[in-house]
Amino acid sequence: MADFDVNKHGVGAVSVLNVKGFLDAHTAPELENAFNTLLNEKQYKVVVNFKDLQYISSAGLGVFMAYVETMRENNGDIKFSNLKDDVYNIFDLLGFPLLYEFYKDQTEAIEKYNQAK
Repeated sequence: MADFDVNKHGVGAVSVLNVKGFLDAHTAPELENAFNTLLNEKQYKVVVNFKDLQYISSAGLGVFMAYVETMRENNGDIKFSNLKDDVYNIFDLLGFPLLYEFYKDQTEAIEKYNQAK
């Protein structure tokens, strides 16, 4: 089975999900569980840090599509940071930059939430 890990930590009112390894149909449920936990905790401002992600499939991309509307309905969002070029290219090919905000680093994404106050 592909290696994948997601861990969460908070930076003020923002929750950061660090994803690592391979996000595909076999590992996407782990990311879904992380998002469900955020919803249960009423944490709607999310930054996903992709620094350690090696690969993402369409199933992995689908997780973000499944949760972004709920986050936005609750005055939050999902912002992406630290993508490697090959991972970003997958998002770009599918038009994700039109729907989501991408940042070079996690700090920049968190600051964007803080500016919106």
